[in-house]
Amino acid sequence: MIQEMENSLIPKGSIDLVGFGRLGLRTGINLIQVHRGGPAKITVIDGQKISESDIIFLLKGAKVGTYKSDFLKEISTHSKDFREVVSITEDITEDNIDLITGDVVVIEIAGGNTVPTAAKIIKKAHENGSKTIGTAGIFGIGDEEIVVADISEFDDSNPAIEELRKEGILDNHLVISTNRFIRDGIPITPYVLDDIANIITREALKLLIEKNNE
Repeated sequence: MIQEMENSLIPKGSIDLVGFGRLGLRTGINLIQVHRGGPAKITVIDGQKISESDIIFLLKGAKVGTYKSDFLKEISTHSKDFREVVSITEDITEDNIDLITGDVVVIEIAGGNTVPTAAKIIKKAHENGSKTIGTAGIFGIGDEEIVVADISEFDDSNPAIEELRKEGILDNHLVISTNRFIRDGIPITPYVLDDIANIITREALKLLIEKNNE
């Protein structure tokens, strides 16, 4: 009986990681380590290359000048028959939005005004019947409360949430946020990124299980 139960707990479904910077790498490493379940396929989508300032990548053994999305595929030692990691070395645009195919789509893009792009990704994912997770302000020292809720449950004090709503994202999108932004004059510490990546991993797995059971 135990053997049968173990044999049934195999990787199923797919997760897209859109944006693979400091937060995305942490989330990706978490996901490739999931045992007795988790995603059968992880697709990493990011067109950026690793620079000297990408300390977390360098600490993990990555090389400057290589594509960020290639790195998760490099360090994942699983057989493709168990868990496949696909690297797409492009940033998502209107021209390649069809690259979004995962059962769960995790959006971790950063830098500049990412809201319009995030909204397009969410709409495409929902069109596919997929579930989505994203962030909306993750600055913090490490003692901030991390809020996890559907976008419909936030009030109007979070500017990133308000921008997403203006783009038509009103519900059915999970958001993780410290409700702290660049305007608050505080940094983003590795402690906050660790905590948020752990939460995103947990919530992505919940959504994947839900999707697999539909």
